[in-house]
Amino acid sequence: MVEKAYKFRFYPTPDQENLLRRTLGCVRLVYNKALATRTQAWYEHKQRVGYKETSAMLTNWKKQEDLDFLSEVSCVPLQQGLRHLQSAFTNFFSGRAKYPNFKKKRNGGSAEFTKSAFKWKDGQVYLAKSAEPLPIRWSRQLPPGCVPSTITVKLDPSSRWSISLRVNDTRNLGVGEARV
Repeated sequence: MVEKAYKFRFYPTPDQENLLRRTLGCVRLVYNKALATRTQAWYEHKQRVGYKETSAMLTNWKKQEDLDFLSEVSCVPLQQGLRHLQSAFTNFFSGRAKYPNFKKKRNGGSAEFTKSAFKWKDGQVYLAKSAEPLPIRWSRQLPPGCVPSTITVKLDPSSRWSISLRVNDTRNLGVGEARV
């Protein structure tokens, strides 16, 4: 079995784009708040803060009046953002990468949805908190019997939306197909 990713362009409806932009903003906010908290804890108290602690902080942030909008989007991309931050710190402390950077709005952004945050039905993708399927421009078919395990929605700096579907493919790899 091989994990493969298939990337497609999509053109969200105005309601979907509004939800997706809010989701990307919330993912960026949570990532940056967690990074600032972890950095401050290290420099002030020489204390390491891990995923478990930042996940608990996220729960508390959602309860704050000025951050209650975090509950309006799916919690899965927010948790995935914290997992990505944990991976960035793991790579930093093992010497494989530089210290994690803050995310910037001008770079677009991305949000990762795991199986609990999307529905795959009749070849259509339904994201959490969205009633209609994403209007994906299918440039090729997914391999027969493959169901996405993870979906990443990305907005590039020039406002183009793309979606990457990660699938487990039991067939042999063809020439020119990407491994994940």
